[in-house]
Amino acid sequence: MNVLYGLYGADEGEILVDGRPVVMSSSADAIRLGIGMVHQHFMLVDTMTVAENIVLGAESGSPIKLDMDEANRRIRALSDELKLNIDPTAYIEDLSVGQQQRVELLKALYRNAELLILDEPTAVLSPQEVEEFFAILRRMKEQGKTIIIITHKLDEVLAISDEVTVMRDGKNVGEVRTSETNAKDLARMIVGRDVLLRVEKTDAHPSAAVLAFSDIHIKGKHGSAVNGVSFEVRAGEIVGIAGIEGNGQTELIEALAGLARVDSGSISFEGSDVTNRSARELKELGIAHIPEDRHKRGLLLASDLAENSILGVHYRPPVASSFGLMDSGAITKRVTEIIENFDVRPPNAALPAKSLSGGNQQKLIIGREFELKPKLLLVSQPTRGVDIGAIEFIHRKLIALRDGGSAVLLVSAELEEVTALADRLLVIREGKIVGEVDPKTTSTEDIGLMMTGG
Repeated sequence: MNVLYGLYGADEGEILVDGRPVVMSSSADAIRLGIGMVHQHFMLVDTMTVAENIVLGAESGSPIKLDMDEANRRIRALSDELKLNIDPTAYIEDLSVGQQQRVELLKALYRNAELLILDEPTAVLSPQEVEEFFAILRRMKEQGKTIIIITHKLDEVLAISDEVTVMRDGKNVGEVRTSETNAKDLARMIVGRDVLLRVEKTDAHPSAAVLAFSDIHIKGKHGSAVNGVSFEVRAGEIVGIAGIEGNGQTELIEALAGLARVDSGSISFEGSDVTNRSARELKELGIAHIPEDRHKRGLLLASDLAENSILGVHYRPPVASSFGLMDSGAITKRVTEIIENFDVRPPNAALPAKSLSGGNQQKLIIGREFELKPKLLLVSQPTRGVDIGAIEFIHRKLIALRDGGSAVLLVSAELEEVTALADRLLVIREGKIVGEVDPKTTSTEDIGLMMTGG
């Protein structure tokens, strides 16, 4: 899709638009040909208005003064036509994530896009927002727009698409009419084998509490991020946190991982106060962390798999001697065990981490943290951007860790994932825990309403 949108150049082959071969040298070429793209991570300026964001790069009027009145009129007309309910004069920072996504759609439509590419468009939406978003896409389809959705959510593929193209290892492995397929067949095409589409687990048998948050307050980039949060996690259970991204989940996890500072309140681990302890100290106590952003927080992309496998333990035996000398044999043993036990492919410890697929990068991180045999595992977005086969594998590993007596604190934007894995589910909104539910007896619709305050 990045080639089609002009962000990357193709090495071979050709692109046909309306039957004519075209060359995409930049996104400007794609836009001129009526192609628009909404990226998974929105490209908006928080401190500017909706209209100002939309006209960036497509300004009308004189070079000295933009005709913002005309821009506002056009944007409002587009919004009304598709029932988007977006005010052109509103500031981006005051909009919900779902509203910001609609702004991205308006940005493409303002540039007269006839073909829209949407990358993981529902990744940060609540169930109610997904339904509203799909209604918008159906209205766009009725207007004659062509829409390409990149997603790994099979239920959504079946709900919204007319045709499905499946890619595996960079190749097109099949095209089917949506009405003639099902989730099981699509999963088999994606992975190349049968896949278990549901999480299989027995009931948890938790013991003593190992983690306790007490009236935690944390400041974020734009004010208070966490406001008076209190809860416990016990050994032998998975506690999930559900909420729309940006509601304090990241700050909570990073505070316990030693990556963010608690402003007031306390964190207790196995009865000891660990508030604002360093990441190294917390790891020494038996707390492992799988971060939400594997590129920024989880891996050294230019370093090889062996070097990445020892991050966090590189200073201590058996990887290093008391004099700080590295033991190459111990490092080789460690990375080999991770590669074998967590099915990291290709199984070459000398490869740089950046050469692995997203799923294999994630399995490398999970393997490294599991090797610590943690008493408590903090895991954020464990299956973001990975294929369905890797999702199945990661879920089984998390359940096995729980069954082995470890405590797991799980944050996921995938509501189906967190409800399937969690034994207890906390719902967070605007930095506060607004409820605790049993995921076995509470519908995703009800949880979604709690997430949005509906």
